[in-house]
Amino acid sequence: MHRPDVVLMDVRMPVMDGIEATRRVTAGPGAPRILMLTTFDLDELDEHVYDALAAGASGFLLKDVTAERLFDAVRVVAAGEALLAPAVTRRLIGEFARLRPRPPSAALDVLTPRETEVLRLVAEGLSNGEIAARLVVGEETVKTHVSRVLRKLDLRDRVQAVVTAYESGLVRPRAR
Repeated sequence: MHRPDVVLMDVRMPVMDGIEATRRVTAGPGAPRILMLTTFDLDELDEHVYDALAAGASGFLLKDVTAERLFDAVRVVAAGEALLAPAVTRRLIGEFARLRPRPPSAALDVLTPRETEVLRLVAEGLSNGEIAARLVVGEETVKTHVSRVLRKLDLRDRVQAVVTAYESGLVRPRAR
């Protein structure tokens, strides 16, 4: 079984920044998955994280991550999952909470009610196993639904699915 390639990409690079490089690398078929790394402090992160995810990155970590965590992150991204540093996740949720809620997008109309429900649960951070338990279905059934959601919405991975769910208004951040 061939596992997809994973590229570790720095936001700051000479000649071309990591966001543009990610956009170009992920544009073609069979593109590798991108795990974005940065030294930016939290106050500068918001724009870079959003732009990286929109450009096709599957994960975003700060460079102060331990080697063990980095190795785990590469494995997670190679497996098709998404990964964000905890500090990044907190910032993104805070940013979404500040946005005014919008009605669900018509773009989600292509999904069946079950697929919409699965997308909502993915956006809430549940794993396939947790979704299967919640919906009382098999984990393979959940994987099929997730795959269909990604295909129908032309999304690369679960990170993009989460962003789409929040941007569309399907899921709204909870107040702390």
